[in-house]
Amino acid sequence: MIAIIAEKPSVAREIAVIVGASDKKDGYIQGNNYMVTWALGHLVGLAMPEEYGATGFVREQLPIIPDAFKLLPRQVKADKGYKADTGALKQLKVIESVFNKCDKIIVATDAGREGELIFRYIYSYLECTKPFDRLWISSLTEKAIRDGLNNLKAGTEYDNLYYSARVRSEADWLVGINASQALSISAGQGVCSLGRVQTPTLAMVCSRYREHKNFTPVPYWDLRLDKSFGNHALSDITKDRKELQREAKKQFEKKK
Repeated sequence: MIAIIAEKPSVAREIAVIVGASDKKDGYIQGNNYMVTWALGHLVGLAMPEEYGATGFVREQLPIIPDAFKLLPRQVKADKGYKADTGALKQLKVIESVFNKCDKIIVATDAGREGELIFRYIYSYLECTKPFDRLWISSLTEKAIRDGLNNLKAGTEYDNLYYSARVRSEADWLVGINASQALSISAGQGVCSLGRVQTPTLAMVCSRYREHKNFTPVPYWDLRLDKSFGNHALSDITKDRKELQREAKKQFEKKK
């Protein structure tokens, strides 16, 4: 039996049709010696600081740098802290059952860094050791899927892609957790959020907003030339704008 894991149900259904799996079960589709299941985005992620003994926002415990990052099922906010998403837990059990019943795995998560990370985190969290190949496609047409299945690559060929995604994930955690807590403690105005990508992006948006808000219109003059040749018309404007009208007139007289 061969397991195929896609990133989302819609993709799994497309692949299931191609491989001849049509028996729909709860969380997977089975048939023709295949079991096609799916993730629901990031089912597994890095554990929050509480898992490393860092509770609350305390200046003395910063920076929080785990000796080794822990993986947990997707977390959602609860009344106190976080708890596992019940939907994620359910689908993880399905995936684990599918993997256990199969001899090998075909990874069909999205062809990219995040798609690779989604599978590898699930694979690591479940402590799975089954061999896996990679289906690398950028289209869900029948031809693309069939060609991809006929040209599977060894999963190890994408190890560097996984390492890249993992480093990005851990960097986001280190910067986001520590910077957010540090700012929140320093500002004393509730919880503030900083992020490796989020903060510089917001800074650019804010800078552009301020430029627009503080913009002061400045009048200028330029020279325009209109010519016609039979049924053809030609218009042109000088590139160098003049801030003073007298300079524009002076240039106009010179051009004449």
